[in-house]
Amino acid sequence: MTRPKRTLVMGVGNTLMQDDGAGIHVTELLRQSAGAESLEIVDGGTIGLSLLPLLEDADYVIVVDASEIGKPPGSIAVFRNAEIDQLLSARRRTVHEVALMDLFAAAAIRGRSPAERALVAIQPACTDPGLDPTPAVRAATLRACETVLSLARHWQTQEVAA
Repeated sequence: MTRPKRTLVMGVGNTLMQDDGAGIHVTELLRQSAGAESLEIVDGGTIGLSLLPLLEDADYVIVVDASEIGKPPGSIAVFRNAEIDQLLSARRRTVHEVALMDLFAAAAIRGRSPAERALVAIQPACTDPGLDPTPAVRAATLRACETVLSLARHWQTQEVAA
């Protein structure tokens, strides 16, 4: 017997710091997107352990965040499972990247990690104070939405045991 699959999409970042809020901007767009109705979309802000129950109850989790990936501003890269851990432990650039690593570690310690994890990373141009993302990151948010929806569709075709 199978149960409905739960896909959590968590946008993280600080919308008061220009491109650092990219993940939040993506989740705002996803809430208005056709095809996102089956997703649990959360504004994770700068992350806290209060998000742990949501993470533990999900079969799949997709985190969207501005992250230093060494590419031109607005570039998108997808990291999965152990690749996320490697990225986050290699270079901790922001407080929320450290908190994300702690959140994943807490779920793992409790034996309640999602079956699949993905990080949709957007290369920021500027994380100085400001309410609006730079043009390159603003353009990337639509592509990031498509990436999230594609990952979710792929996972929804997999069976999850009850």
